[in-house]
Amino acid sequence: MLKILIPTLMLIPTAWMARPKWLWPTTLMHSLLIALVSLSWLTNMAETGWSTLNFYMATDPLSTPLLVLTCWLLPLMILASQNHTASEPLNRQRTYLTLLTSLQIFLIMAFGATEIIMFYVMFEATLIPTLILITRWGNQTERLNAGVYFLFYTLAGSLPLLVALLLLQNSTGTLSLLTIQYSDPVELSSYAHKLWWAGCLLAFLVKMPLYGVHLWLPKAHVEAPVAGSMILAAVLLKLGGYGMMRMVVMLEPLTKELSYPFIVFALWGVIMTGSICLRQTDLKSLIAYSSVSHMGLVVGGILIQTPWGFSGALILMIAHGLASSALFCLANTSYERTHSRTMLLARGLQMVLPLMTAWWFIASLANLALPPLPNLMGELMIITSLFNWSWWTIILTGAGTLITASYSLYMFLMTQRGPLPAHIIALDPSHTREHLLIALHLLPLILLILKPELIWGWAS
Repeated sequence: MLKILIPTLMLIPTAWMARPKWLWPTTLMHSLLIALVSLSWLTNMAETGWSTLNFYMATDPLSTPLLVLTCWLLPLMILASQNHTASEPLNRQRTYLTLLTSLQIFLIMAFGATEIIMFYVMFEATLIPTLILITRWGNQTERLNAGVYFLFYTLAGSLPLLVALLLLQNSTGTLSLLTIQYSDPVELSSYAHKLWWAGCLLAFLVKMPLYGVHLWLPKAHVEAPVAGSMILAAVLLKLGGYGMMRMVVMLEPLTKELSYPFIVFALWGVIMTGSICLRQTDLKSLIAYSSVSHMGLVVGGILIQTPWGFSGALILMIAHGLASSALFCLANTSYERTHSRTMLLARGLQMVLPLMTAWWFIASLANLALPPLPNLMGELMIITSLFNWSWWTIILTGAGTLITASYSLYMFLMTQRGPLPAHIIALDPSHTREHLLIALHLLPLILLILKPELIWGWAS
């Protein structure tokens, strides 16, 4: 664990002491090395249970894929941000890199924590760098509004969680993930217990986000700079799913009855947010709403508590992290050239940037779950387990997948096909940096087809 954490911590002095000319190359190289070393975590996946264990930090088959995804994303964020921060003063560029690094530190400690209170503290700590990224480097004046939404939705959801955790500590005497699974299940009967159950899960449902408490997400995504959008879509939403998987195991007798309304909301959200995607004009907003729709499936898969549901949820979280982050990078490349996120104003780009269109095509197909990509595998496992739980869900999930296919194709056709608008005259060619960036998103996704056990979680 420390062989990743200490180099990540050392990225901060690197960012402040590197010479101006070498600032981006050194931080990029450093973070890429961390990402490559983090792949060694995947070798421990063969044994079941926990590994690289000390009392505070450990990995198990559930947290390892998410940890590797976190480390993998930092170099990609640095690659993506280089162009649009190039015009800024040097100190601001250094601050920007420091914020991205601190996010990675908090996330590694959140996913690696064996103590639930430590997980909670790190879960909250990720708010601060993200908030500064959105409110300082966002594109428009609405960014302050978006930051307030983001902060208060998450805080309002997670304060009950703290109380619920303290109550849990009182009743079981431990909050360590290693021992809490062996403690006796709490006798849950009264209304207070049902409130406690809701308190435990609400924070994570807001973070996921569940349909109904999702309004902060499109705002935050649309206003954030490209690195903010990438880390939000790829890792911060997954904190919610990870926390739910950890907590649901302890809330055993109650979840069976109390989870119905949440599953209904989640599956209804898949259809509703998909339909909202079909009438979006703003490209980043469309990708943000599609995240809500995918996470709805994940919530459903976790709450029915079957091994298949858990496994499908984890696979879909990892696959969605890579695909959706790639889409945000692509949206950013077109925004940097046309300075518009409105799809009608920046369409027909296949004529000008044919190679980018190839990337757009692969990323859109990944988003609509093309076989044999892991996105399809995750969705199929969740849909199968939901169908097994109640066959009525096939109507909702089936309609959801149809709508997903429609808006992914709509997005691709609107941005890439059709006539080039008259006002687009001189565009920069696509750079090697951008091609490398998208390749590093989509290659892991394609390679996971060959060895999906890495992201199966506990089911293997």
